[in-house]
Amino acid sequence: MILESLDLIQFKNHLKTKLSFSRQINCLVGRNGSGKTNVLDAIHYLSLTKSFLQASDALQVQHGTDFFTIKGVFEVESSTLEVRCSLEVGKKKQLFQNGKAVEKISDHVGKIPLVLIAPDDTELIKGGSEGRRKFFDGLLAQLDRGYLEQLIRYHHYLKQRNALLKQFSETGRRDLTMLGAYDEELISLSQQLAQRRAGLMEEIAPLVQAYYEALSTGREKVSLSYETEALRDDFHVYFQGLRQKDFATKNSNAGIHKDDVDFQIDRHPLRKLGSQGQQKSFIIALKLAQFSLFEKAKEEKPLLLLDDIFDKLDEERIAKLMQLVSQGTFGQLFLTDARPERSKEILSALDAEVVFFYLEDGHVIQS
Repeated sequence: MILESLDLIQFKNHLKTKLSFSRQINCLVGRNGSGKTNVLDAIHYLSLTKSFLQASDALQVQHGTDFFTIKGVFEVESSTLEVRCSLEVGKKKQLFQNGKAVEKISDHVGKIPLVLIAPDDTELIKGGSEGRRKFFDGLLAQLDRGYLEQLIRYHHYLKQRNALLKQFSETGRRDLTMLGAYDEELISLSQQLAQRRAGLMEEIAPLVQAYYEALSTGREKVSLSYETEALRDDFHVYFQGLRQKDFATKNSNAGIHKDDVDFQIDRHPLRKLGSQGQQKSFIIALKLAQFSLFEKAKEEKPLLLLDDIFDKLDEERIAKLMQLVSQGTFGQLFLTDARPERSKEILSALDAEVVFFYLEDGHVIQS
């Protein structure tokens, strides 16, 4: 998987930017606010059709303009794939592959596998369960289109069921036949999706441990524990048993939207007992394990994006990560750094082609 070139028009602070990339390491340098991370976000957009920085598509349009366009030319399995994404304010987002409109945007997810390591990734440890569910669902969505379709169906039925519960509260009348139909769908989909999540945990756990050991001098064991009620033998009974609580709260209190993943170090919660260094190492190990799963499933290396990674790691962990890079573990890399001299010093030690792009106010002033 190679991104050959990228064109941005009115995307965030990039009025008109064109970049041609090295097949190995690409380093975007410049002051904070120069547009480095926005380039990574554009690549993320072409892969997953959304920003990793903001939830709203409209926020990607440059201030004072009314549309944006991102175009990337990729080499996928020795073939050329041109992906173009555009949005006009007030209209629906459009996606094109080799000039042909993609009717169902979810069909595109997984075509361009991508792994991103960003400064706020430690929120996966420190934050709530929703962020962890989204991470693993996003991982599975890139691996398995069927999983994504089932997940979309699940959230559709969940939304309808919650709206029905609210209607019951407002009108005082209960249509238990319709509620039962939603229950059956949610119970069945919960069980299927939970099985896939559990399978992922078994597959990814040894990879996380291996990468953690490679990045850290510690001898501690790290693990992931999937917490769900959907794999209970009596889940159907459990789900129905919460119906009175559902009436009271006007929300569905059982299902895979209540799942969580517990990150552990030596069988203790990483959030509570892990040091800052241990937490950073765990997150990078988790993302590199994601990389390995994508490479195995797609039989080619995904794109790897490292946003301000040198600012967030100590010298020892940077050295170990760069050792993995120099061993050819990864394919095409994209890095950002606010300190060019630091990047040059670190990357010059690698036996790889490195291209630097100097950015200022949304413009590439030198490469």
